[in-house]
Amino acid sequence: MIRQLIRSYILLVAVAILLFTVPVAFTLTAQLRGDAEVFVKREATTMARLLGNANASSCQALREMARAYAQQTGDRVEVTPTAACTPDPPAPARDAALARALKDGEPTTDWGSRFIWGRNLVITVPAKDRGQVVGAVRIVYPTGHLNDRLWTIWGFRAGLAVAVLGVAAVIGAVVARRLTRPLRQLNDVASKFSDGDLTARSPVEGPEETRTLARTLNQAGERLDTLIASQRIFVADASHQLRTPLTALRLSLDNIADGVDDEFVREDVELATAEVVRMSRLVNGLLVLARAEAKVTAAEPLPLIDIVEERLSVWRPAAEERAVTIAFTRSAFSGPRPTVMAAPGHLEQVLDNVLSNALEVSPDGSTITVRIDPEGTEVRLSVIDEGPGMSDADKTRAFDRFWRGQGLTGRAGSGLGLAVVKQLVTDGGGTVVLRDAPGSGLWVAITLRASSRSGG
Repeated sequence: MIRQLIRSYILLVAVAILLFTVPVAFTLTAQLRGDAEVFVKREATTMARLLGNANASSCQALREMARAYAQQTGDRVEVTPTAACTPDPPAPARDAALARALKDGEPTTDWGSRFIWGRNLVITVPAKDRGQVVGAVRIVYPTGHLNDRLWTIWGFRAGLAVAVLGVAAVIGAVVARRLTRPLRQLNDVASKFSDGDLTARSPVEGPEETRTLARTLNQAGERLDTLIASQRIFVADASHQLRTPLTALRLSLDNIADGVDDEFVREDVELATAEVVRMSRLVNGLLVLARAEAKVTAAEPLPLIDIVEERLSVWRPAAEERAVTIAFTRSAFSGPRPTVMAAPGHLEQVLDNVLSNALEVSPDGSTITVRIDPEGTEVRLSVIDEGPGMSDADKTRAFDRFWRGQGLTGRAGSGLGLAVVKQLVTDGGGTVVLRDAPGSGLWVAITLRASSRSGG
């Protein structure tokens, strides 16, 4: 917008310069042309009168005047010889202008070009004796010094126009930045809102329209902050109210299982316990989704490699129980270790869900590969397993809530794992896609925004 305002301001100034400067330059050019024509015609007319007098003194005066004029101005004087006066200047070549002057007794002016002028201004004036044309005087006036003055007229105004446009650009930039300052402040506040910082407020300043918009945006932020605070309280209460009875129910089922000798009853208790565990996971997943959708925390630069290494150290013991290897590789990064934009705790939950799914589908003795690669202004985190993979139809549904894929032991999980992953990743401005791994298996490709601030 600033550039558009500056361009518009410069265009307005350029049009003003064009309207006021160019006509003045054309007027000065016409005046220069007219002054030169009047001067040369006056000199030629004076010489023509001397030639028409047809006496010795006039002829002598004509010779001296022509000689002095040619020496002083550099112009070429041509005079037709007459019976009474044969001057020293050469006679003009026979042409249409000379024929008109001798026949019709009319002076002629030839600038040599239709565009301003040519190399020479040629003026032919007839000489008359008692009303009869007896000869003609022609002056060939070089226009070189007129060209110099013409360049001075136009060059000065062109330089002045460039200087004025430069000043206009500077003034336009200052004015544009001042006019758009309230809009930039509103944009900064809106960006903070999108990052989860609902405490940001815009100063109410500038034109009436921007002040009204700032007040509306601040009111919206206050209402959103109130709503999010209410949701935080609800999430905390729901977490406590739902987890506590589920934990108590599981403990009760464990006690029942310990005190029952009947195998059929024990089997039923174990099934009930498994359902309670699944319900607990479902509640935890729903609470995570609720927090993510509420964006209760703002994104900030986080050390990706440190987080990945910490979560892998937690998951490796579980993988080793099934002889599954978790390999971690990373490309060479130019500069310090990469940092990415994410809310605190989100990357850990993303890795836990993806690694849990990968371990669920990985055969014993297989390998799970975790890789980090730079991609321009982004960083890609990949988790690749050697399981059965997914069909194209399953990939399109994998991020749906409560959709459960086929694990090694049948349908497992709560169906919220990948839904949670997508919500947490997109909350930080990233993307997640599912691809076929080389050979077999599933490739979870997570793209994260790189932070401008690098880690150490």
